[in-house]
Amino acid sequence: NRLKHRGPDWSGLNQHGDCYLAIIDPASGDQPLEKNIVVTVNGEIYNHEELRKRLPNHQFRTDSDCEVIAHLFEEYGEDFVDLLDGMFSFVLLDTRDNSFVVARDAIGITSLYIGWGLDGSIWVSSELKGLKDDCENFEYFPPGHLYSSKSGGLRRWYNPLWFSEAVPSSPYDPIAVRSAFEMAVIKRLMTDVPFGVLLSGGLDSSLVASITARHLAGTRAAKQWGSQLHSFCVGIEGSSDLKAAREVADYLGTIHHESTFTVQDGIDTIEDVIYHIETFDGTTIRASTPMFLMAWRIKAMGVKMVISGEGSDEVFGGYLYFHKAPNKEEFHRETCRKIKALHQYDCLRANKATSAWGLEVRVPFLDKEFIDVAMAIDPQWKMIKPEEGRIEKWILRKAFDDEERPYLPKHILYRQREQFSDGVGYSWIDGLKAHAANMVSDKMMQNAAHIFPHNTPSSKEAYYYRMIFDKYFPQNSASVTVPEGASVACSTAKAVEWDASWSSNLDPSGRAVLGVHQADAVDNGNKT
Repeated sequence: NRLKHRGPDWSGLNQHGDCYLAIIDPASGDQPLEKNIVVTVNGEIYNHEELRKRLPNHQFRTDSDCEVIAHLFEEYGEDFVDLLDGMFSFVLLDTRDNSFVVARDAIGITSLYIGWGLDGSIWVSSELKGLKDDCENFEYFPPGHLYSSKSGGLRRWYNPLWFSEAVPSSPYDPIAVRSAFEMAVIKRLMTDVPFGVLLSGGLDSSLVASITARHLAGTRAAKQWGSQLHSFCVGIEGSSDLKAAREVADYLGTIHHESTFTVQDGIDTIEDVIYHIETFDGTTIRASTPMFLMAWRIKAMGVKMVISGEGSDEVFGGYLYFHKAPNKEEFHRETCRKIKALHQYDCLRANKATSAWGLEVRVPFLDKEFIDVAMAIDPQWKMIKPEEGRIEKWILRKAFDDEERPYLPKHILYRQREQFSDGVGYSWIDGLKAHAANMVSDKMMQNAAHIFPHNTPSSKEAYYYRMIFDKYFPQNSASVTVPEGASVACSTAKAVEWDASWSSNLDPSGRAVLGVHQADAVDNGNKT
């Protein structure tokens, strides 16, 4: 029941000896999938039809994309996970010897945790809520890893070239970038449920919407639900995202839905957000709150899946602080660090803010094959060089700058990025800080290191979030799952070293990068 929100349509339990597999809203159909193999899956396998062709001697019982996991295990044993193209967390039980395998997708798009009980039991759950009352210790299950009960340990199954952080040297090929990303979007149109796109009006979500609208006609989804795409945006009345998204929606001809909220609406939702998102990271909570509110309204309309633009800034170095990257080597290493950490930030937000309402989110920028293409490019091409007209994510913008058949209007294609929590309205961030200042006294801050010795909050806003988090998740294990370290405008702690002035202006907002954010950005009439 603690995870019922993740799949409100169906739930079940499979028991074999002392092994229990609980499934909420099984994408994989009735359990067990095979006579001897029981699989619990959260996710989507986009290449399942191709994989079925590699298994001609296997008899499939359903059309489910996830059934292929059981058959691959029978054919290849534990060494099949790298064949999967998709987002997934799964537990596979082989009833013949009571052994089991746990695996998580390459980047950590789906959430997963592992815990241990005093009685020697091992627990696995999509959320901390499923472990906190039964486990003595628990932690996040690392992305791109597999746990085998036979070996009793974790091993990394995802080993791309970029993971070593060695600097690549492939030349920039705009057609290759465009083709790889279009394919990443197209494969995510595999759906049997009503769906739409999240559209903030920025580059990433606008490209996702444009490609989806361009390729939707003729798909099975279009035949079932119509060929006119639905788009969704959230923001405070008058915010830059609402205006930009409306313009893109008009250009693409989508059926557009706007969700507005007030600062007070967001503040009133913070406790629910932290309970569902399971973090006290300020960047994540700021952005999760409007997404949480939007997901509720989307699900109420009967939509069950959305495609979103997370991951582009990590892959292409799109955050504004990348302007200060000292060289291409450090630029590339920072993108590697950011991708590796996504499961604790944007992936966690996107997955849990939507799953809180039983909504699924798909993220084509984190497609394995697309990442391979983008991360093989010589980072010299990703470097931000205003004197040459190259703003952040220039190589992505250029790849989709098609004069004959434009994907987007030029001013949208070359719009400066806004962090999601900024673009929905700067007054949202300012209102949050003011509320936290009223809730946390100076005396409380003076004793912060004694109350929270691990990952001590450095601001009243951080202290406020930590108080709420600890109310729901008081275990030390829970706090350790949350990332720590200095950050400016969403940087890693290492990148803070790029500019000496940043250490005295540590804030996750893009506005913290002084001299980079456009001085004429306006929200509700206030200069920023």
